[in-house]
Amino acid sequence: MTDYKDYGFTTGNPAHTFGYLQEPLMALLDKQKNQSILDLGCGNGYLATYLLKQGYNAYGTDASAEGIAIAKKGYPDRFFLQDLSTGKLPAELQAIKFDTVISTEVIEHMYDPAGFIDFCKMCLPEGGELIISTPYHGYLKNLSLALFNHWDKHLGPDWHGGHIKFWSRKTLGKLLNDKGFEVTDFKGCGRMPYFWKSMIIKAKLN
Repeated sequence: MTDYKDYGFTTGNPAHTFGYLQEPLMALLDKQKNQSILDLGCGNGYLATYLLKQGYNAYGTDASAEGIAIAKKGYPDRFFLQDLSTGKLPAELQAIKFDTVISTEVIEHMYDPAGFIDFCKMCLPEGGELIISTPYHGYLKNLSLALFNHWDKHLGPDWHGGHIKFWSRKTLGKLLNDKGFEVTDFKGCGRMPYFWKSMIIKAKLN
């Protein structure tokens, strides 16, 4: 296993994706409605830490011990190791009633994305909200990658821990619908429309 990248968290800098995810993500949150937030796959904890500093009640979990160690430097009682294969949250979080799950740039790394959505669903009550971001793929972006012969670079097969699933608005929306969620919001993030770097989908559990 390679060393965990802290993406500048120890020096106060966010992951590179936060630059274009921050504004649209925060626009989807409401302190009156999103009162208890779980950042699932929180990495080094930057997003959950940011939310805490903005006055939100946020917690984070991740499978990386290195990432959680970095996150705990700021808020030791808010971050915990997560083993998704158990089907349960860490014991410290099991009594908390989360109304919101956020997962940014995680599902593209998952071997079992349907199982991952099931886990998100398990964490939420009826009417709870899931906010999930992932690199965007759509017809125009895919076509431009092909026309300019950029697919090899884009897919990056030599990237350790790289993306193994590639989502469009339609395919991610269908997965969420199939799992009992209703998509309520979509935001493209970074670059011009339909060539977005990432997308954010917000869905309500029915």
